[in-house]
Amino acid sequence: MSDFRTFFFRGLGILLPSVVTLALLWWAYGFVKVRIAEPINWAVRQGVVVAMPHVVPEGAHPGWYRVSDEDIAAAQAKRRAESRTALSDDELRKRVRAQNLQEVWRGRWYLQAIGFVVAIILVYLAGVLVGNYLGRRIYLKVESWLVRVPGVKQVYPHVKQVVDFVFGEKQGAKALKVGRVVVVEYPRKGIWSVGLMTGESLSVIERAAGSSCVTVFIPSSPTPFTGYTITVLASEVIFVDLSLDEALRFVVSGGVLVPEKVKGSTASILRDDAGADLAGGGGAAKIDGATLPPTDGGDGTD
Repeated sequence: MSDFRTFFFRGLGILLPSVVTLALLWWAYGFVKVRIAEPINWAVRQGVVVAMPHVVPEGAHPGWYRVSDEDIAAAQAKRRAESRTALSDDELRKRVRAQNLQEVWRGRWYLQAIGFVVAIILVYLAGVLVGNYLGRRIYLKVESWLVRVPGVKQVYPHVKQVVDFVFGEKQGAKALKVGRVVVVEYPRKGIWSVGLMTGESLSVIERAAGSSCVTVFIPSSPTPFTGYTITVLASEVIFVDLSLDEALRFVVSGGVLVPEKVKGSTASILRDDAGADLAGGGGAAKIDGATLPPTDGGDGTD
């Protein structure tokens, strides 16, 4: 049972991140497909049905668009048998054509992908529109109306804060590099902790400190979504070349997963200046130029 537990949890640790990642990606794909791509595909199909007689000559209409009078009569009889609301022949013909096109659409994957492509284009155009001065003014005006709507104003500002934090689009925060990975001396001098700068500090704290301060979130291991929110002097914050993902992996792994680009050298703690092994005693080691006490067990004064 001891071996079973050991290998079971080892396998769980290996497989669980992959399974959870795939599950989240599958959920995101389903959400985009059902809530975004399908409505876009429906609108595109309706546009195709309406535009077909104006674009394609009558003799060249595809099979799904051709609906005979017999088909309409059969559809009307079916609606009457099901006690459904009666429709005019023209309206029913439009619905039958839309249903036929939907069946053709579902049978071709490249047609289903149109919704995803249109969604990407719309997001890009929205970014271009908001990126210019006029678009930014319109966006801010619409946003100011949104935050006044009951129900929306209780949700929208908080969602926007999270999105701005993730994508780094928070107004006025670029100068402070909000969302950047930082290193601060916490919980005391001489102990360095990795954190995330989350914003400006409270004015009462800055008045007490007599200098500009920032707020830093210090994630805990192995659950980085819990931690401590601290306030430090802006001058004592050190920015590091780490992405949010790399910082979280470092915290979750307890410091085991260190990105190669910022990995420190530990060779100086293993060898002294003369190349002797510190485990054997004698000599003083240096870490980035700082001399460590001898490792012979003495007080270093001999």
